Amino acid sequence: MNKAYRFIKARDNIMRVVFWFCAVFSILALSLICVFLFANGLPFIGKIGPANFFGAKWNLASSAYGILAMIVASLYVTALSTLIGISIGLLTAVGLYKFCPPKAVAPIRQMINLLAGIPSVIYGLFGMILIVPFLRDNISPGGVGYGILAASLVLAIMILPTIVSVSLDAMNAVPKSYHEGALALGATDEQSVFRVMLPAAKSGILAAVVLSIGRSIGETMAVIMVIGGSPVMPNSLFQSVRTLTANIAMGATELSGDAATALVATGVVLFFFTLLLNISFSLLKEKSS
Repeated sequence: MNKAYRFIKARDNIMRVVFWFCAVFSILALSLICVFLFANGLPFIGKIGPANFFGAKWNLASSAYGILAMIVASLYVTALSTLIGISIGLLTAVGLYKFCPPKAVAPIRQMINLLAGIPSVIYGLFGMILIVPFLRDNISPGGVGYGILAASLVLAIMILPTIVSVSLDAMNAVPKSYHEGALALGATDEQSVFRVMLPAAKSGILAAVVLSIGRSIGETMAVIMVIGGSPVMPNSLFQSVRTLTANIAMGATELSGDAATALVATGVVLFFFTLLLNISFSLLKEKSS
């Protein structure tokens, strides 16, 4: 009995050490990333001046490192892709929750989840071969397929698994009595789902929105392949532009000196965008609870 007790106690102590190590490692990794970004990026911003860094011109030949055009392009792509993805994904989740035959829910959901396992470069190829030519030949007024709309459509497909899965889980977590009570009061299935179940699951749906925004603003490879890559201010959905992540990836292996440090400073801006997103989500969650 004492041997069994000592074995259990030793095992608990070992697992406690493992858990502490994992927690400390995560905090240490985050701290090192923050130190790297701030120690290199912030001095560079102070060196060239915030007005220049957040200017509209990016031209390495003339030492112009303005990222305003890329910030605007990132916001446009993120907003449009999230709007398209949420519209399709949320309606898909509602359909699977209530209006789809029960036997078909699991296979359809599994196929949607498979989208999450496809490498981003495959999405980029899909966009280059199908979406870009379609937009160029049928929709674009200037005959240009690359641009914000192409990138937004690709990203909207990429975030579908997150929106559908998280939203569906959130609705499944709502007690069935909510739906039954609405039906007992005379509501239709559609009214009970859209007016009762969705508001009750708004916390989980909001989490899906935040995760989708994070995926959209942080995606790189697929965006590079369909957005064009010109560091200019966006004036159209059908125009070659460049996002913040694309700017970092396109110059990470080629640039050096101040140009490479400018990419690190761009990472600082992305970090603050992510931080602002998480803080906004926490505030909205507290307000809705």
